[in-house]
Amino acid sequence: MVVDEDIKSYRVHVSSKYLDLTRRKLELTRLPHSAPEPRTDQWWEPRATVEPLLDFWLERFSWRNEEKELNSKVPQFRTAIKTAACEAPIRLHFIHAQSPHARALPLLLIPPFPFSNLALAHLVMLFTHPIEMNSQPFHMVMPSLPGLGFSDALPDRQDAIETIADMFDTLMRRLGYAKFLVTTAGASAYAPARVDWRIAHYLACYYSTSCIGAHLVSPPLKAPSWTSPLEWIKWKTASLVRRPMFGYCRQDVDCWRKRRSRPSVKKTRFPAQLGCQGAHEPNTLAYALCDSPLGLLLFFLMVIRGAGPTRDLPSNEVIKITELAWIPGPEGMMRLWANCQSCSEADNTSRGNKPKVAITVFQGSSETQQIGQPWPVKDEYACPGWARSHYDVVSSSRISGRPGLLAWERPQVIVAGTRGLAKAILTGSQQTAAAALDQVVVGRHGQHQEATRISETTLLVIEADETASASQASAGVTARAMSRQDGFDDRGDEELGEGSPDTVIAVQLG
Repeated sequence: MVVDEDIKSYRVHVSSKYLDLTRRKLELTRLPHSAPEPRTDQWWEPRATVEPLLDFWLERFSWRNEEKELNSKVPQFRTAIKTAACEAPIRLHFIHAQSPHARALPLLLIPPFPFSNLALAHLVMLFTHPIEMNSQPFHMVMPSLPGLGFSDALPDRQDAIETIADMFDTLMRRLGYAKFLVTTAGASAYAPARVDWRIAHYLACYYSTSCIGAHLVSPPLKAPSWTSPLEWIKWKTASLVRRPMFGYCRQDVDCWRKRRSRPSVKKTRFPAQLGCQGAHEPNTLAYALCDSPLGLLLFFLMVIRGAGPTRDLPSNEVIKITELAWIPGPEGMMRLWANCQSCSEADNTSRGNKPKVAITVFQGSSETQQIGQPWPVKDEYACPGWARSHYDVVSSSRISGRPGLLAWERPQVIVAGTRGLAKAILTGSQQTAAAALDQVVVGRHGQHQEATRISETTLLVIEADETASASQASAGVTARAMSRQDGFDDRGDEELGEGSPDTVIAVQLG
């Protein structure tokens, strides 16, 4: 089969017939009776939240306005990708936003599951058009996971993580980015099936010739064990002495001990909790949610509130997130979740050297949750140094508070961590070369192809060398500890490991 590898511009358009059907279904909604008192604190009572959202969806929300906004401001494309695991090509929808800065670096941003890429379109300008002149810009590529948004679903029997990683690497190469960075955009430790972290991990480990660094937000790390004896000794020594050493700082030990001293959260048997065994069989939920826009709204409310946000998202944002899943249908999303949930996580081994990563973790909070949750939100602190058993940790950030809905509440944390990764890799590389990407082929709705010039697109071509520090000194590289990032809200600022070799550094090449 000959695969059309053209990259075609894409515009969202939903038929009026389908929008009318959605409205009729909302008008016919029947809400359950409220739970009688007393009720267990393990139950979430959503009626007070759902009724105003239902009224807003019917009376004030306009999909046509959202559609117009997305098509006019978000550069969208779609391309068909054939992988060894799939018989037929999969059409992948993605955002490709180029920075006007000549020193911009290619970046693949993986949306947190189960959100589509268009739900995170507000992040684009933060990466492509930095406010401060000396901040690192990026050419952003943000695909929608297969089965979500306007990307085709994968065959059910394929290994989802491996296939998606291969598709994303193919996409970046097709765009002309031979080398790129990747970042997650949500707390992976709390995500359903840890989909986004597993994709980023797989890219960093098994596509290291092209994916030269990964920024992992709150990855599911564990303290070193005897399987990594050197790292185990380092951690035990640092935790006992409580002094900055071996890549650990005082905050690491304090947060870890604080977490251990807290009473454990009572496990709930709440059947809808994410990660339950029911996720292995997706079709029951898929059939139910495909016929009920309000049911799908409840699903996303559960996901949103389960993340532990400090405040509710605006009603328009919640409905838009739901509509972006309702329009293409949620069955692909549910089946991808089940596929990833049922597959064992990839081992933490890489081919060759350990992949270079930046780690962002959160120190937790003793404050009472401001809004109700479907279940208790845990404060899971993981020391960035724990990752050294499997990664080459070149940058780390410790952020106070909980991650919450990071992409909406504190997107600067994602940007800062990604910039820290870029600076560390650029600093630690012995050779950095630039190549100009001449053009990207773009088509319009199946018509003739047209070439879009990309001026001065900078690509990374890096050959890592562990002895780079000597060459840095001779090249006149000056380093300083990166200051706290401006713009963080009152949930906390960035804390860098004092005296730690993992401290993010800003560099100026002379």
